[in-house]
Amino acid sequence: MQSKRADIRIIESETLSDNWYILKKYTFDQQRRDGEWQRQNREVYDRGNGATILLYNRENKTVILTRQFRFPVFINGHEEDLIEAAAGLLDNMDPENRIKAEAEEETGYKVSHVQKVFEAYMSPGSVTEKLYFYIAEYHSQDQTSAGGGIKSEGEDIDVLEISLDEALRGIEMGRIVDGKTIMLLYHVALKGIM
Repeated sequence: MQSKRADIRIIESETLSDNWYILKKYTFDQQRRDGEWQRQNREVYDRGNGATILLYNRENKTVILTRQFRFPVFINGHEEDLIEAAAGLLDNMDPENRIKAEAEEETGYKVSHVQKVFEAYMSPGSVTEKLYFYIAEYHSQDQTSAGGGIKSEGEDIDVLEISLDEALRGIEMGRIVDGKTIMLLYHVALKGIM
């Protein structure tokens, strides 16, 4: 793997795990601002890029969120199921079409028009994943199923319809602790979308 940057030289990469996604150890040289070259090692987890969406209803001032068990946060001491905006990996699809499909799989709402609001790296010190953030307005007639995710993918999702005010209080009270969800809720509140 060659770097296009003149101040980065990738020396070696070693695959540590290819069980679920790919974990590699990289050795690279980085030229510091003072001109000195410094050798560094980093473990990098590559799980692909993803997309997330917040469904909102302007008239009722409500949002659709999901609630599900997340093992990594559980082993970090968070006992409750995580309340989140619908999200998923792109799986070789473009972000817009993937998030439309993911919204319907997880929440049961079919949305035809989505608005991209931004892109962000969520854990750039160790994970390659970039998330594409979307919002979309939903109405009761858009519900095509109960949602819940795909059983074969291990998903067992509750669908929540709550007021934006309740969701914002959930952040303040520590009930909503997922970064992507907090970002989308604050975006909708800050922009006065509802």
